[in-house]
Amino acid sequence: MSESSWPAGADWPVAQVAHNARVWNYWLDGKDYYAVDQQVGDYVTGMYPGIGEVARADRAFLGRAVTHLAGEAGIRQFLDIGTGLPTRDNTHEVAQRAAPASRIVYVDNDPTVLLHARALLTSTPEGATDYIEADAHDPDTILRAASRTLDLDRPVAVMMLGILNFILDTDEAKSVVDRLLDAVPSGSRLALTHPTLELGGDGNADAMRFWNENATPPITARTREEVARFLDGLEVQEPGIVSCSQWRPDGTVDTSVPAVAQFGALARKP
Repeated sequence: MSESSWPAGADWPVAQVAHNARVWNYWLDGKDYYAVDQQVGDYVTGMYPGIGEVARADRAFLGRAVTHLAGEAGIRQFLDIGTGLPTRDNTHEVAQRAAPASRIVYVDNDPTVLLHARALLTSTPEGATDYIEADAHDPDTILRAASRTLDLDRPVAVMMLGILNFILDTDEAKSVVDRLLDAVPSGSRLALTHPTLELGGDGNADAMRFWNENATPPITARTREEVARFLDGLEVQEPGIVSCSQWRPDGTVDTSVPAVAQFGALARKP
């Protein structure tokens, strides 16, 4: 780690590097993190106090989006890329609560997530869950493995919550999204969230710089216009690309909830 980026007098972590999945778990009040993750998480919070609200808003967006998809939208298959560590109301729990026959495939490349994957593999008798150890940069591997559990000839909800920000090149990130959506039929959905320096998030720039010097994987913010590129060719559902804390599946924006610097959107493949 880069000690020069840490506050004076800090206890230097030994032979460990903070990882996003574990730090995110810490911000969500989980328990699956190391001391270095807490140190980095606390220091980032000191630089950008709203980061905990971002993490919780992102998780709440997942719940609302999946409830809508498994309910009103009638989706029965979910490909959740960048799963993170299990917490409350994981995708399969939300989906199978609304539609017990839902089938869910989780994807992550963090060994810590793999260790906890069995918590993601519980399922209703009618449905199914699976876990793939793969990288978001490699959509072909993801699709081949997902086809063991999902019927890619039927609509799939591709969940990419807080994951495209780890593909630093926007053209590459766009190519990954296109490859995934090309492999699923009309009626499939793309749900995404993405950090931004807009929506009041300009104070996050220094925190992201610190993260990239002291933790893994590196991260980037994107503008609303850049996020919109990922949705090209899709039917973006109302209320469009908005703060994920204010996104509602009934097409409204809940302005009574404070905005966080994390875009959220849901789109349909025509």
